[in-house]
Amino acid sequence: MKWFAFLSACLLSLAPLAHAQQAPILIRFSHVVATDTPKGKAAEHFRQLAEQTTGGRVQVRIYPNSELYRDRDELEALQLGAVEMIAPSLSKFGPLGAREFQVFDVPFMFPDTAALHRITQGPIGAGMLQRLRLKGVIGLAFWDNGFKSFSANRPLRTPADLAGLRMRIQPSRVLDAQMRALGAQPTTLRFGEVYDALASGVVDGTENPHSNFYTQDMQDVQSHLTVTDHGYLGYAVIVNRKFWEGLPPDIREALEDAMQEATRYASQIAQEENDRALEAIRASGKTQIKVLTAAERETWKNALAGVGAGLETYIGAQLIADIRRTMAAP
Repeated sequence: MKWFAFLSACLLSLAPLAHAQQAPILIRFSHVVATDTPKGKAAEHFRQLAEQTTGGRVQVRIYPNSELYRDRDELEALQLGAVEMIAPSLSKFGPLGAREFQVFDVPFMFPDTAALHRITQGPIGAGMLQRLRLKGVIGLAFWDNGFKSFSANRPLRTPADLAGLRMRIQPSRVLDAQMRALGAQPTTLRFGEVYDALASGVVDGTENPHSNFYTQDMQDVQSHLTVTDHGYLGYAVIVNRKFWEGLPPDIREALEDAMQEATRYASQIAQEENDRALEAIRASGKTQIKVLTAAERETWKNALAGVGAGLETYIGAQLIADIRRTMAAP
């Protein structure tokens, strides 16, 4: 009995050491933009919080700028478990069969960030993320980048100025319809290919939040930028469902808390980063910037008014109606 008690005590004394020697849970977080964009900074903030709140039991390894996977590959990599976490733009959820996420591509759908957040941070957004479980992934949060501007190598004063231009878009039926409504030729390209495509003339222009434009040095290959704020670019942070549901409950709870804080951080810095980028573009002297007047913006809005209406069946008429009703509510 004494020997058994001694052995048990030894094993108990070794248990904390064995736990300490366990390898941390690895989360590979892949994304396609630069580290100094709103998404890149939010990902780094999440990494720090996740590792701190779990006491080092989780290690987050970030792969920015398409280091691991490019736009069209990262969703498949996540589903296969080759990475644990990604944050694709909302335009890219079509291949998952979640085409309702393209509601965020509808031009002039959201009048401002406050109205947008009533959706992404409210019941409608939560319901959209919840439905991703059926696709084998878990939706954790929406992250902002910002509203987009059009750019090209000629002035874009009116919607008619885009006529005939080859404009790069993300893979979205809504964005395709948007460009066609302006008389442009939509061309789908991966984000990492855009700079070279602009430099070589494969495409004539594109649409981006200012942070994406500046961090990819597009001011070197685009002579004109018009601040239209016509559409929103945001992301959904998603994880592999099998991985997430296999985590210890306390770890999962800590990561959810870290994600909530990272999401608040992303919301805070997005506008600031885009304002700073616009000033940097202006200071470069390489790209002429036009800011629309209220009347000019209304002209652009009218030119694109039919895009959302024409795709209600594709996106979901009820979803569009719910969003508009929620934004209009006092």
